[in-house]
Amino acid sequence: MKQRPAPDFVLPNQFGESVALSSLLGAPVVLVFYPFAFSGVCTGELDELQGAQAEITRIGAKILAVSCDSKYTLRAYAQQRGYSFDLLADFWPHGQVADVYGAFDAAQGRPVRASFIIDGEGLIRDEIRSDPGSPRPLKAYLDALKEMPSA
Repeated sequence: MKQRPAPDFVLPNQFGESVALSSLLGAPVVLVFYPFAFSGVCTGELDELQGAQAEITRIGAKILAVSCDSKYTLRAYAQQRGYSFDLLADFWPHGQVADVYGAFDAAQGRPVRASFIIDGEGLIRDEIRSDPGSPRPLKAYLDALKEMPSA
């Protein structure tokens, strides 16, 4: 995959705090677009990432999970599931950030399953996608992070 700069963005997390990708430069970011909070496959994927968070953090990376749900929905979701990473609301303009990343299905009005592994310099190093209803494998995230020069 050809490396390219990750488009910067600012989105609110589940607590309404603004999170800017550019503020996280210096460390890798796992940017995870997912269709819906509280849906089966999405919950399974995020549960796996939560379970692997200690390993991901040890590598030095931060997880950002993005959907078009509102910050209020995301707060309830994070509390129910025990997620300790930021859930970002690409709520309005609806799906704008997902669209910039080529991860928005306009016909369905939701993000597709697409993840981007971004290095500390803000370059997309890897992309992980899966078809609707199919989870992205946790191993793909861990392998991509371990292959980064800074890891």
